[in-house]
Amino acid sequence: MNITKIKIFLTIIAVIVLVSFKPKKDYPFPFLDPDLSIETRVNDLVGRMMLDEKISQMMNDAPAIERLHIPQYNWWNECLHGVARAGLATVFPQAIGLGATWDENMMLKVSTAISDEARAKHHEFVRKGERSIYEGLTFWSPNINIFRDPRWGRGQETYGEDPYLTGRLAVEFIKGLQGDDPKYFKTIATVKHFAVHSGPESSRHTFDAKIDEKDFRETYLPQFEMGIKEGKAYSVMCAYNRLNGEACCGSNHLLTEILRNEWNFKGYVVSDCGAIDDIYERHKIVETPAEAAALAVKSGCDLECLSTYKHLKEAVANKLITEAEIDVALKRLFTARFKLGMFDPPEMVKYTKIPYSVVDNKEHHQLALEAAHKSIVLLKNENNLLPLNKNIKTVAVIGPNADEATMLLGNYNGTPSDPITPLRGIREKLIHSKILYAQGCELAEGLSSIKKDSIEKIKQKAIQVAKESDVVIMFMGLSPNLEGEEMNVAIDGFKGGDRTKLDLPSNQEALIKEIKSLGKPVVLVLLNGSALSINWENKNIPAIIETWYPGQAAGTAIADVLFGDYNPAGRLPVTFYSSVNDLPSFDEYNMTTQTYRYFKGNVIYPFGYGLSYTNFHYDNLKINHQNKAGSEVKFSVDVKNIGKVSGDEVVQVYVSNKTSTGHIPIRALKAFKRIYIKAGETKTVNLSIKPDAFSIINDDNKRVIVPGKFEVTVGGGQPDVKIRTASNVLKTETIIM
Repeated sequence: MNITKIKIFLTIIAVIVLVSFKPKKDYPFPFLDPDLSIETRVNDLVGRMMLDEKISQMMNDAPAIERLHIPQYNWWNECLHGVARAGLATVFPQAIGLGATWDENMMLKVSTAISDEARAKHHEFVRKGERSIYEGLTFWSPNINIFRDPRWGRGQETYGEDPYLTGRLAVEFIKGLQGDDPKYFKTIATVKHFAVHSGPESSRHTFDAKIDEKDFRETYLPQFEMGIKEGKAYSVMCAYNRLNGEACCGSNHLLTEILRNEWNFKGYVVSDCGAIDDIYERHKIVETPAEAAALAVKSGCDLECLSTYKHLKEAVANKLITEAEIDVALKRLFTARFKLGMFDPPEMVKYTKIPYSVVDNKEHHQLALEAAHKSIVLLKNENNLLPLNKNIKTVAVIGPNADEATMLLGNYNGTPSDPITPLRGIREKLIHSKILYAQGCELAEGLSSIKKDSIEKIKQKAIQVAKESDVVIMFMGLSPNLEGEEMNVAIDGFKGGDRTKLDLPSNQEALIKEIKSLGKPVVLVLLNGSALSINWENKNIPAIIETWYPGQAAGTAIADVLFGDYNPAGRLPVTFYSSVNDLPSFDEYNMTTQTYRYFKGNVIYPFGYGLSYTNFHYDNLKINHQNKAGSEVKFSVDVKNIGKVSGDEVVQVYVSNKTSTGHIPIRALKAFKRIYIKAGETKTVNLSIKPDAFSIINDDNKRVIVPGKFEVTVGGGQPDVKIRTASNVLKTETIIM
């Protein structure tokens, strides 16, 4: 090669090097450099902070630290069934309704839509300079406590009474919230309330849940373990109450030994709001706020909702805690913020590109309708009264829940742009029919200030429109104004947000009986967040539908079911007991007769129950296993739609331990799948049962897989119950493991 060619070659190389070389940006602090590892960045940031600054970042409303370029951040946000308390958002069915879908794929789609809207809303707030409560990316959802007692007002926030169903749905909800990016979280999901928390609301700041280790690990922990190990939830909220004497937010056993050491949890723990105050003010475990703050942080509670942690400086001065221990919690919190991309250029985080137009868009409206469809449970359909004929001339729509949007939304909800009440849904469905409406009664006596003569006029109008109609559709039930979180309600049947009875309010029952006595066909549609003891109604009303708090698309979904445009296939995630007398004391947390897993009496409707406009037949059950303790059991079953209407079936698999004795469940759900089957079609469904389905908690309080005889039942509901679901055959096989 001659000298000229060498010079040309070197010039080309130099140009390439100059073009490709990008000088490193001069960041004011190393922690702002996105090319460094998150651990390095967090360590650099925390190392630059003063003690007062550190403490300020450990409460939900964390102020800006301008000298370090740290913006204000409020950790408190909610998205139980849609982005909540932050204005416009798509509102999906309340959590208990999502539980009734028994649909993992649906749950993932719903939570993905929620996190899309969450990201879009957050960045819109930031563009406007708003960084307040309900505007961040750390969400205090889902609530995966076990709905062990239908009296609990917050049970509507859960996915029901079963640990397995709750856990499986929670895993998908968490995945949809947190996204699938290997580097950044879309949002952060918080599983709550860890760990044993389900009422009473009136004493939630003082009660001590006394339970044995067996029930603790068989009923109250499995869904949390699934949410953390499988769902990878990055945040946990500790509960208000004590557990066997220890405050949940000051429990080293819960927050360190189980959560971090057993389950390898890497995220952060946040207290419920005011729970650190409870440690010294109500539980009386320590005497001062400084002691309570130190105990909580040392136990593993990294972030406080509210402000007792401001006493941490005093705690350091009094040698109750060290600054190094505070740093551990602080690093977990900033790791979360870095993982959300809050300190990186927006173009590096794919979720910043989600446009604000995704909020309340048409696709999400359709998804809200689909979720509402799937949440509706057909409880009774005597003589196939449903679906109703669309050519019906006159319909009476009666009830306090017929035209009230509040009853659609439950609690922890957003604001829908166009909520559709049941009355509106029916009117839009039957454009050529005459629709007569009457409220009929109050939700409950004493809830409002309507005068007695006005109440009588309301009732008489309902009777009149019923007389003029070909069919009566009654919209009854409860309301988030009656059941919910720590409420100031004290009327017959309700106290403090909880219920003292399981019946419908007496004035509603009276109206139903009076309307039924007119001899008209009556359909009862329930809107509520918890099980109802509708004994008289079940015996006397020919068609009953449970719709929960069904979200913004409620009216359309209900009308579609009533008039045959959608075949209902929701299944109960809770047991409908005959009476409150069937239950132990509300504050009894040991599992005695609570839930289908332990209750041996007769019920109105069992867990897993739901009818359809068609019927399904199960056949050709094939179980393939290794006959060895600790092995997974795989099986297939043929499910045929033997009716004339296409629709969904929910295949349910229950396992009963026929060898072990003592305190074990009668049966337990261990697999399920919701599938669509056309009329006359047969589908082969493949499922598997994990090894822990064949385990017990032994006398040493350890989970062990034991050899023995197990009954595996596959069908559309539980075995050995008097009330059958939409399947007329259940396949059972006994296997030896």
